[in-house]
Amino acid sequence: MRPLHQRYTLYSERNDTYIFVPEGEAQSLTIHRSSGDIVLNSPKYTVPYAAQRSEKAVYGIVGLISLTISEYLIIITGRTLQGQLMGNDIYRATEFDILPLGSVSAYIPPHPVEARLVNLVRSHFSGGNFLFSYTWDLTRRLQVQLPVDESQAGKAFWEVVDDRFFWNKFLQSKFIEVATQNPNAAYGAFILPIMYGTFEIRPTFLHGRHMNLALISRRSRFRAGTRYFRRGIDQEGNVANFNETEQILLVEGPTTPGSVRTSDDNYATKLSYVQIRGSVPLFWSEVNTLRYKPDLQIMDLATTNNAMHTHLTNQTKIYGNQSLVNLVNQKGYEKPVKEAYERHIAELDVPNVKYQYFDFHHECRQMRWDRISVLIDRIKDDLDKEGWFQIDNGSNTPKKTQTGIVRTNCMDNLDRTNVVQAALAKYTLNQQLRDLGILSSTDGVDDFQSFSKEFREMWADHADAIAKAYGGSGALKSDFTRTNERTQKGVLEDGVKSVTRYLKNNFFDGARQDGFDLVTGAWVPRKNPSASLFLIADARPLITRSMPAIASFSLFMICAGLTLPRTSDYSLFYYFLLWFTLFGMAMLFILLHGIEYVSWPRLNPLTDIIYYNGPGFRSGHHGKGLGGKDGSSWKKSRMTPVGSKRPALVEEVELGTLKKRVD
Repeated sequence: MRPLHQRYTLYSERNDTYIFVPEGEAQSLTIHRSSGDIVLNSPKYTVPYAAQRSEKAVYGIVGLISLTISEYLIIITGRTLQGQLMGNDIYRATEFDILPLGSVSAYIPPHPVEARLVNLVRSHFSGGNFLFSYTWDLTRRLQVQLPVDESQAGKAFWEVVDDRFFWNKFLQSKFIEVATQNPNAAYGAFILPIMYGTFEIRPTFLHGRHMNLALISRRSRFRAGTRYFRRGIDQEGNVANFNETEQILLVEGPTTPGSVRTSDDNYATKLSYVQIRGSVPLFWSEVNTLRYKPDLQIMDLATTNNAMHTHLTNQTKIYGNQSLVNLVNQKGYEKPVKEAYERHIAELDVPNVKYQYFDFHHECRQMRWDRISVLIDRIKDDLDKEGWFQIDNGSNTPKKTQTGIVRTNCMDNLDRTNVVQAALAKYTLNQQLRDLGILSSTDGVDDFQSFSKEFREMWADHADAIAKAYGGSGALKSDFTRTNERTQKGVLEDGVKSVTRYLKNNFFDGARQDGFDLVTGAWVPRKNPSASLFLIADARPLITRSMPAIASFSLFMICAGLTLPRTSDYSLFYYFLLWFTLFGMAMLFILLHGIEYVSWPRLNPLTDIIYYNGPGFRSGHHGKGLGGKDGSSWKKSRMTPVGSKRPALVEEVELGTLKKRVD
């Protein structure tokens, strides 16, 4: 692959251009602010004398995004080294700058709608875990990347990356268009693919062998979003919270005492094991109502089988055979999801796809986490048959390839999924080490405390990162992943994490979801801020908006009343009666109209899902006021944004899918 530029000096010439000058003798790039044109300068080009040099170094160009008034250039101005993978530096982006192309300010935009959108972009990049490398393709697993493919030698990075994990693909559209139109020019060296995910690598030692154990998770940019606002599948077969997780083991050759370790990519053996996770591939959602348990909504659409078939066949083309491990409860709240999933799987009967149900909470009740071995025993034959990828030093032909994959899901694809994936990874790691002769047939990873500790902590950190990105807090049950034991302290920590998730999912995730939709291109704004006034306006009735203020003021007056002097036990009776009554009425109103107080996404509203009345299953109609199932007042206030002549629910938005829309 063609190399990428690793560092730039940024110059700006008045309000006319941004000039990126790479290190070395490479051609510089100019972006014209007035027209947005991207031009590769001639090798003899010199920066104008009057150009102003930026004090910050630039480590990559993320891309361009067009908002309601101006286009903005997003660049990386801070990075930290996460580690080295086979001699290649892997970085995490830590600081971003947003540079306007028009004559506006990115910090004080001229219109509140523009300010809102800029803040969504800024918070998205400041709150995510974005990884990149200039010399290694992080988006592709070893099995795809390591066998030498001569046809890719002259291609740019962006041409060979896995499209699912090319997070800034939409932002790089203009750069890619210019590079495609000028294939012989060096535009590709400026296009830096970034990945939303995790990367960690740790050196370890076992039975005289130096090794590096790495873990990479890759988050799909399709149907991306937050826990309750992105569930299930879309019409194109993409599922929410899809992550590919790759465990890599790099083993050096046997060493003699006193020998010097090599620091280059001279590993005797490289091994890789891949798993995937993703939301239950149905059209379903959970509707927040301020209750701890949202209303469960399953939509039995005519296109469900087609969408599920597309999803499963796409995965088999990429990974081979699939073992679907479903961890959803078979009783209570989650039961309808399990039944619908199994019904459609039976109807489809997709070749090379096997379904395995495991009732995690029932099997592992009373903290019997060792019972996960029951699941492993059930799918052991498939795990052994499908194996892992292995290539030895000096060989271009893999010794082994992974011919199948385990797709694990629970309701959120977080906590139960994390525990099971870690157990499957440990089982495979044991098999790999035994196959290499490093462990005997009776030994296991858990028999070696230091090695086991590195493995457990790596998987626990990985679980926390995925859970924060999707659910808003660290993973539950991570104490078991870290220590191999479920503890009372871990249960208490899980309680705190659950409360954190509740608060974030109900009161903050709407803006986070809007950030995902804006950056990935699921929503494209018009060049007219007045058309998007609904982003900053509160269209709810005055009585609805006033209730939190009434409840807060009443609580304040109650607390103040406790400090007032009193002549008798009954002197403040009517005072407290008044304020307790107002407080109770306000809280009752808030609970009855809970949907009104949830932070909903505004760019792609979910009203059709909330008020779906077709075939399927609905656990309840809470939070919609006394109208309950109808909830006409909520629909009236939420469906017509201020400044719009048509409903916020655009015709292009279909159930269970996010199409690009223009507002």
